[in-house]
Parts: sequence; structure tokens; C-alpha cells
Amino acid sequence: MINFNGTYVLEGSISPLKLVEKYGCPLYVYESEVIKRQYDRLINAFKVPDLKINYAAKALNNINILRYMFSLGAGLDTVSIQEVQIGLKAGFLPENIMYTPNCVSIEEIGQAVHLGVRINIDNISILEQFGTLYPDYPVCIRINPHIMAGGNSKISTGHIDSKFGISFHQMPLIHRIIKATGLHVDGVHMHTGSDILDIDVFLQGTEILFQVAKEFENLSYIDFGSGFKVPYKEEDIETDIEELGEKITNRFMDFCTEYGRNLTLMFEPGKFLVSEAGTFLVKVNVVKQTTSTVFAGVDSGLNHLIRPMLYDAYHKIVNISNTEGRYRFYTIVGYICETDTFGVNRRLHEISEGDILAFYNAGAYCYTMSSNYNSRYRPAEVFIFNGIDYLIRQRETLEDLLNGQVEIENLKPMSHPAYS
Repeated sequence: MINFNGTYVLEGSISPLKLVEKYGCPLYVYESEVIKRQYDRLINAFKVPDLKINYAAKALNNINILRYMFSLGAGLDTVSIQEVQIGLKAGFLPENIMYTPNCVSIEEIGQAVHLGVRINIDNISILEQFGTLYPDYPVCIRINPHIMAGGNSKISTGHIDSKFGISFHQMPLIHRIIKATGLHVDGVHMHTGSDILDIDVFLQGTEILFQVAKEFENLSYIDFGSGFKVPYKEEDIETDIEELGEKITNRFMDFCTEYGRNLTLMFEPGKFLVSEAGTFLVKVNVVKQTTSTVFAGVDSGLNHLIRPMLYDAYHKIVNISNTEGRYRFYTIVGYICETDTFGVNRRLHEISEGDILAFYNAGAYCYTMSSNYNSRYRPAEVFIFNGIDYLIRQRETLEDLLNGQVEIENLKPMSHPAYS
């Protein structure tokens, strides 16, 4: 979203205020041009003969977003059998879908085998069961490099106490399973965490993965995960993807020379591709002055955007209804019956009831982590493609909340007007 002559506009000079008039509030909006910009940056940063960018579906899983990623040439990174199934419906070929579950049953993994997708296993128990059941099915192994990386402990996945991955110290056990079952390993993988600030930490992990890769003779690819950081505020630190690309490219090509053939270099970005493409629009219900704080209460809450409460995440907030008023300090809160705070003491243009606030960086892990807590409806979603806005998810209704619930007949209060 950019400020143009005192107003905020989206791709195609579309006014977010007009979108609110058209589709209602709260509303998630995604811009295709931003997604393409980020995808192109990745493609151009890593100059290797065979590069595959697998979009992490968990970041934003609307089928229209997945289809757009497919149109750009991306593969798909999935973490559940349901994401696999949606990815297939979106048009991805099975060989372009990577399935990387955690703590799921061997039965679910068997469903993925049946669907023909790439499978990435991250624990010894499942690896042994998989090798016994499907010794001829190629498999990738997720390695835990024992590196603390990421924006905070909740999104760090490669440290020694993480539930993710097989410790690189357990390589002898992995080889014993392979020898006993005849399992074919065609890829190795790591993912150390999200919001990685230090390129050198990422490179440290790649060296560990290269050492592991040397122990397998028939690899087709090496998957370095992702975790690239994007800016969430002015002057925020972000991953220098161009510098990282240059360093990874040089080291990867050296490794391929040592290995004896070129392998595919894979990444699985989610946030890097869609975070900045998303804007979340909410309406101010009430402005409430207490003895020490001015609250702006909006028609949303942690049920729609949980990241600030779950991760202490920062989202820039702008009053797009009043772009030239005086500045005041507000604490932005939601309508959920919990401590439900989006931002504390934010300096915003003066807010009045009915104003529309815009939350930046609302493309990744926002709608996909939403819920119906307090029996609230989840919002609508809009995708701007080629300068035209499209509704890609309808706002929920009471029927959606009740769908799937099975009523016990003798508990119905038959005299109630609702049943007449």
C-alpha cells in the first residue's frame, strides 16, 4: 500500500476505502504485483542451473493464491494432507509438491504416498516405519542442525530442543535404517526458523547440511527451507536476499562440483512471498478514554489476526480515513473477550468512530491462523490481479458457524420461536 496525494491506494490505484464499501469490514486484501516482485527477487538471487521455489502453503492457503503461485512457476511446500489435496486441486503436479509433516501418523503419510507427492520425514520412528512399508518410494530427510535461528523462540525450529527434524548427530542411526530397509533417499532438508536476521547463521546451517548430503550417493536435490525476514516497520532489518543468493550460489555450485553432478537447489518461502502483499482493513467501533490510555476498539480481534498476541508481532497500523489530521497516541484493541491488543501507544492520525484502519504485512500467517472464537465470523478475502479486485472468499455467516454441528433432537426447545 502506498500513500498517493494524501490517500492510500493499492495495486491498480484501487482505494482500500472503496473496497470496504464494496465488500464490507473487516477485510483481507492481497496484491498480486507484490507477490510477483518477491518471487522474481528470489529467482534472480540464486543463479544456479536448477532452482525450485516451493511456496509454503501454510502462510496463505486460499486456492486462488496457490493458483497464482503455480502460474509464476512455483512448486508447493505443504505440512498436512489437506494442504496436499488443496494443492492438487490448485493444479500442482504431485512431483512439484513437497509434503513435510510433523508428528503425524504413518497412515496420513501413506495417503501422501498414494497421491504421489514428494515426502520429507523428520523423525526416526516414522523413517523406520516408512522404510518398512515403502522401501522403493523416494524420500527426503529433514535434518535438525542444532542452530538457534529466527525472530523468537516460538518460530525457531532448528535448535537442539526443537520437535522438528532428525539431529545430524543421529546420522549413524539413519544409515542403519536405510541399510535395513533399502530406503531410497533422494533429498535432504533443513529449516532453522522464521525471521532470520543473520545471513551467517543461515550459512552455518547450510554447511552442516552439505556435510550430511555427502553421506548420500543418489541425491536429486537439497532443500534449505526458508525463514527469510521481511520488514514490518520503517527501517526494519530484512534478509538481504541478493547477498544471501550470491553466497549460497557460490557455495552450492562448489558442492555440486565436489558431489560430481548438479543437484536441484530448493527453498520453501512463505512469509517472504506474501507478507507484504497483504493488507487487513478494520473499522473503529469505539474510541474509549481511560485515566491513562486512549483505546481504539475495532471490529476484529485475535480471532482474525493472532500474531500480535501469539508472537508479540508488530504490524504497522495506519488510519486511512484521516491521512492529514493531527497525531495522537492510541492503543488498538479488538472486540474479543480477552486481552486482545494489536498495538500499544501507536502514533496515528486522529481516530474517530467509523474510521478505517489498515494493518500492513497481513499476507502471511494472518487469515490462515484465524478462528471463530467468540462465535465471530471470519472475514472476506479479496485478491487484486492485473489491477482488478476479485472476491476470493466470502464472509462467513451463522450457517457457516453451525455447519457440521449435529443437534440432539430431544434437546431442542421445540416451543422456542427459532424452531417454529
